[in-house]
Amino acid sequence: MKNRNRLLACLLISGIGLPAVAALKAGDQAPEFTAQASLNGKAFTYSLKDALRKGPVVVYFYPSAFTSGCNVQAHAFAVNKDKFTAAGASIIGVSLDSIQRLNDFSADPNFCAGKFPTASDADGKIAKEYELKVQEGPPGLKDTRGVEIGHAFAERTTFIVMPNGKIANTIGGLPPDQNVQQALEAVQHFAKDPKSTRD
Repeated sequence: MKNRNRLLACLLISGIGLPAVAALKAGDQAPEFTAQASLNGKAFTYSLKDALRKGPVVVYFYPSAFTSGCNVQAHAFAVNKDKFTAAGASIIGVSLDSIQRLNDFSADPNFCAGKFPTASDADGKIAKEYELKVQEGPPGLKDTRGVEIGHAFAERTTFIVMPNGKIANTIGGLPPDQNVQQALEAVQHFAKDPKSTRD
């Protein structure tokens, strides 16, 4: 069982990920949340409700900052940030990392690069509201910096939430770079054809 748990944790934090079997789907109402978040190393209070007043929001859940797959995903979102903005969408990353870890991650020029905020869901409450599986990691598991992670992992899943609070698309079970690319294609499609989203 220990080996199985370690394998599951490694799959979650690598580029493979696990499919979002029970996650909320297109047409579902996205749970609103307010959480402590970090942008470019500075903590603040993030509100999904407030963000939705400005346009669609890409809410992406990821296992842990400073792990291989999540590093790739954060970098891909940062590189493509201007394209998301051009499509009228903002980005918020959500993980079970502490705000201290996220202060480092959000400012790291190799990953988030100060381009978008990341929110701390330390107890996994937000992830569970989105019906995501939260998996405990094995003790002593370390990140790419050699620092012990010390928290559970939410499965890698991205939700495109429209201004009316409805989920337009759920993206799961993909490698990190493909997850970002599919999210970008979705918001660009909705920007061109708003009627394509469900009421």
